Amino acid sequence: MTMQSTEANWLDRLEEWTEKCEQLVGSLDSRSDQLPDENIDTNEWKNRFQELRDKVGIYRDQLHEEGIADAAAKLDSLNAEAHQLKSEFTQVMERDRFNGLSDDNAYDASDEDRKSTTEVPIGGHTLPPLPYDYNALEPHINEEIMRLHHDSHHQGYVDGLNKAEKEMQKARKNGDFSLIRHWEDEAAFNGAGHYLHTIFWENMSPDGGGKPHGEIAKEIKQTFGDFNKFKEHFSKAAENVQAVGWAILVWSPRSHRTEILQAKKHQNLTQQDVIPLLVLDVWEHAYYLQYYNKRKDYIDAWWNVVCWNSVNQRFSEVRKVKWKPY
Repeated sequence: MTMQSTEANWLDRLEEWTEKCEQLVGSLDSRSDQLPDENIDTNEWKNRFQELRDKVGIYRDQLHEEGIADAAAKLDSLNAEAHQLKSEFTQVMERDRFNGLSDDNAYDASDEDRKSTTEVPIGGHTLPPLPYDYNALEPHINEEIMRLHHDSHHQGYVDGLNKAEKEMQKARKNGDFSLIRHWEDEAAFNGAGHYLHTIFWENMSPDGGGKPHGEIAKEIKQTFGDFNKFKEHFSKAAENVQAVGWAILVWSPRSHRTEILQAKKHQNLTQQDVIPLLVLDVWEHAYYLQYYNKRKDYIDAWWNVVCWNSVNQRFSEVRKVKWKPY
């Protein structure tokens, strides 16, 4: 995702916030009994939010047409103005007495938030950085594979997901769903690819390998009997994925236990309503440059870089999710 598109997404969020605030101020005219100060000029506040929204529109147009040489400085200025406006309005409304600027309407986009938001905007997915150097997993997975796999293949899934989300957004706006099957397929394939790869990088470490420890070790023993039985099952599942896909250790909120699944491609022939804990990519691009057609050798080597700390961290969170068992 380019910096220009990141800035445009941020401007969209800011514009949406100003619109909500304008609507909020407009609603106060019919809610005068809740105003802490009957002399509040709602028209003045509507005009101030409208002015900020107009500036957002001007900057967005410039970004689309020609770009802005000092975009960062201008966006910083918009960000500061938005925070100042929010602060003043909150003080006037005495937030403890009028909760109009609730979390649903609140604007809280700092500089850092603008770069990395807690909510990914539509078509705003980005490639996560590797948590280690490209050559850190050698000799088990070489640098060339890691560079190609991360920078090219994973980036492709990110780009494909963003494109699909934006096209479906267009379909909702113009009511034309003639290509919805295609874009839903693209969202499933690329979205699953993006999310699984994001877990995959975290599931490996140059300090990995060995047997699991902590709560995931207890869970593996309880469900699979012992680690060796689990490892054999997982390895065979990976080895026997037809064509391309994944082996995945998941937490099942419905069964209240872990399971080993396969996924063909990224999204096919697997279960829904489960949460991945440990994933192994057995697409050929994950190993062919080093192991050629010897998938089993790649799988055996991969166990030397499995990061059980990552698996334990995920397990400690996802095991909280439990549905009524059936």
